[in-house]
Amino acid sequence: MHGTETRTLPGFVGSTIDRVDHISTNPALLAQAFADPAARRLLLDGLEPVEADGHLVLEPLAADARVEDHVLLGVDTGKRPIFARLVADLGPNLVPTPRSRAIADLVPAEEVALYGAARSLVHWHARHRFCSVCGAGTEPAKAGWARKCGGCGSEHFPRTDPVVIMLAEHRGRILLGRQHSWVPGRYSALAGFVEPGETIEEAVARELFEEAGVRVRDVRYVMSQPWPFPSSLMIACIGQADDDALTLDQTEIEDAFWCDADGVRAALAGDPDALFAAPPPMAVAWHLLDRWLAAVAPATDPALVPSGASA
Repeated sequence: MHGTETRTLPGFVGSTIDRVDHISTNPALLAQAFADPAARRLLLDGLEPVEADGHLVLEPLAADARVEDHVLLGVDTGKRPIFARLVADLGPNLVPTPRSRAIADLVPAEEVALYGAARSLVHWHARHRFCSVCGAGTEPAKAGWARKCGGCGSEHFPRTDPVVIMLAEHRGRILLGRQHSWVPGRYSALAGFVEPGETIEEAVARELFEEAGVRVRDVRYVMSQPWPFPSSLMIACIGQADDDALTLDQTEIEDAFWCDADGVRAALAGDPDALFAAPPPMAVAWHLLDRWLAAVAPATDPALVPSGASA
């Protein structure tokens, strides 16, 4: 049997932390958690993770630390409150770096998920220091899970931007595309932000038509992945196309082609002769390709199972 169910998760998936909303919304319980000798702070270098000996670095809270300067990420499986320090100014360069992406290969999945949540929250606080209603300054509230305006009293909450990432399927083949900035040979599923007033299914259909001229129906959900650069939720789907003609929006897509199961299998296995270079396993796109492949052409020969999978 093809081992899709037992393979590793995408990056930033697999959180085991309890977000303890009852503590975040209770000042007395929050103060108690912050004073707990077992409490730890996730060490970040700006927005970058800090790793040592295969784990993220968790340090004791400093004696002069203030709870209002931190976000309570939650309580871990060892019952330790875990915090992250908020930073007022992170500078202009907030794009993801190789270091922040590589953490998925260095520490356990639950720690990657912890880092993803911390990165998104610290980034959001640094970019939302002023009220969008009246322009006055805002301060952290609810243990860092909100900000409150000192002028009009408005509350602001961390946002997550939904992004659809999808495969169009047509007669046993799927549509793959590449952006202009990607490394040579890299192809992946097409993707785009969900717009106001859209369902997930409508966004999938719109993006595929806008970027590739392909009409799809019967859109089905496959899986999702938090993507903390800065704070998206990747929603992976597959839709059925009635026609394989392509009309590319070349401002968005450099190239696209229809690929069969053999081509996908070779790419996921890292075959140097594959038709394309697959996205890395930390990306939900890799798992979307893998799940499609498992459904249409399950591998029975262990030599054909993509690297990192269990047969």
